[in-house]
Formats: sequence, structure tokens, C-alpha cells
Amino acid sequence: MNSLSSTGFEFPGQTGFYRGKVRDVYFFGDRMAMVATDRISAFDVVLPRAIPQKGAILNQLAAYFLRHTQNIVPNWIESTPDPNVSFGKVCQPVPVEMVIRGYLTGHAWRLYKQGLRMISGVEMPEGMKEYDAFPEPIITPTTKASEGHDEDISREEILSSGLVSSELYEQMEAYTRKLFRKGQEMAMDRGLILADTKYEFGLIAGQVCLMDEIHTPDSSRYYYEEGFKEITGKGEQPRQLSKEFVRNWLIENGFMGKEGQEVPEMTDDFVNQITDRYLQLFETMTGFLPQLNLDVDIAGRIEKNIFGILNRQNGKK
Repeated sequence: MNSLSSTGFEFPGQTGFYRGKVRDVYFFGDRMAMVATDRISAFDVVLPRAIPQKGAILNQLAAYFLRHTQNIVPNWIESTPDPNVSFGKVCQPVPVEMVIRGYLTGHAWRLYKQGLRMISGVEMPEGMKEYDAFPEPIITPTTKASEGHDEDISREEILSSGLVSSELYEQMEAYTRKLFRKGQEMAMDRGLILADTKYEFGLIAGQVCLMDEIHTPDSSRYYYEEGFKEITGKGEQPRQLSKEFVRNWLIENGFMGKEGQEVPEMTDDFVNQITDRYLQLFETMTGFLPQLNLDVDIAGRIEKNIFGILNRQNGKK
């Protein structure tokens, strides 16, 4: 299958360009076009092989969740002119990512099994096992690094350093809890558990808005609710739908993004498994299939559709 590893467009009126781990972003003053490529990252490292269909699935799933949560907090998105593209307002980023955890898994579990009980200034209870639910979801912020690794940071460090004002942090914390509650409800309705996720916030004219994506397999961990307690009670791995299985595969093959470690080569079969997982999560969460990339010239179609939205923005036919 075709894949889109990067773009390199030049549009009239373009005022900037940014390449993230997964997305290529084109700026047009106070608007932007965000192109979800088929790149995949883990441990803050972009892996060498692109994953066919991933960008289209990710973009459409993010748009789906943004539409379903816009009554909780305003967000940046205005339209999706292409399966791989979202278009909307430019936000001034807040330099903190709000990670919220309902279950002891992933990074929190890796710290816990080392004997640590603090994460981002939050104390984790004694006597927990992997996949246990926290008594209440915990918020464990991280820095938002433009390059390299995000780092755990406590609420106290955020406020004392002046990184974020107390009023803004409290707003983001309240929104984070409401969004996570909504995400967990939506997941449970589809037979899934949303174990943890992260949110990125920004400002438009001083108003807090939700940026980037939410509740996708790139930013969240999902597990099947059926049999979850029985399976984890036996100390076994529960069935899951997220990028976590890619991280687990990398760990098993000696890679955690640390200096000197080499990214293991992904086989065609494993790449296809990743595509299948993304498709499965999309269909499970939404009840329908995404629009997939069957074009030979994916980049050409994307470029044409961005031109189209720009012309409409400028009042042209």
C-alpha cells in the first residue's frame, strides 16, 4: 500500500511551516492546515518506516473526538478538507502537556516497578499492580519539548517557574478531568477502557482552547473491557487497541529511545499489523470506516484540497 512519509508543499500566502513527529503544519496567518502523515513515533523518536493509512485514520479519528467534545472546551479545528488534513485556527501553545492516568500502566508502571511512588509530584498508592485503576484519575503533566523527550514536571514546578499561571493551570486541569470523563464514557459505550491520555492546550485571544489531537491511539491507551479484570488479575497482558503494542515490541527488541540504541527493523507483516490496529480502533470507536487512501498520488490530492480550502477562505470559486 502507498504511504505518505512527508510533504513539501508551497502555497500562496503561506507564512510558515513546521514538521512535527507525525504532522506537517502549514501556516497562513491566523489559520493553519495540519497534514497527518503516515509517520509513527515511539519514545519521542520517529521510526524509519511509515505506516500505510495511519495518517488518514488518525486525522479522521481526532476530528471525530474534537467534534464530540467541543461543548466541553473550544478547539482549533474548523474543517477536514482531506482525509489527511485538518484546517483551523492557530493557537498560542501552552508549554505543558496534561497527561491524565486512570490506570497504572505505561510510563507510570515502569516507574512503579522500579520502586518509585512519585510521578510529576503525584504520589501513587502502595500495593498496586500493573493495570490496577487509581482510586481517582491522576494528572501527571510533562514539559512540551520541541525536540527530544518530554519530561515529567509537577504542578508546583510549573507554577513556581512561571511556566503557566495558577489561573490557567486550574482551567487546564478542570478541562482535562472533564475531557477524560467524556472519553472514558465514549470508550465504555463501545466496550473499551480508556486507560490514559494526554491533552495539549493553547490560547486564542486569551481564551483556552484544545489543540492537536485527542483520544487517538497515538495519544491514548485503550483496552477491551470484556475480560479485562480476569486477564489482568492473572498477571497477563490484556487485549488493547493503541500504539502501546508498538512500544512493547520496541522494548522487546532492545529499544527505548535512549542514546546509542538502534531502532529495530520493522517487517512488512508488523507494519501491516499496525495499520490493522488503527483501523480496528477507528471502527470500534465510531461504528463506521474511515475514508482511506486508495490514490496513487496521495500528496497531490492533499495539495489540491488544501488549495481548495485556501481559495474558499479567500472568497474565491
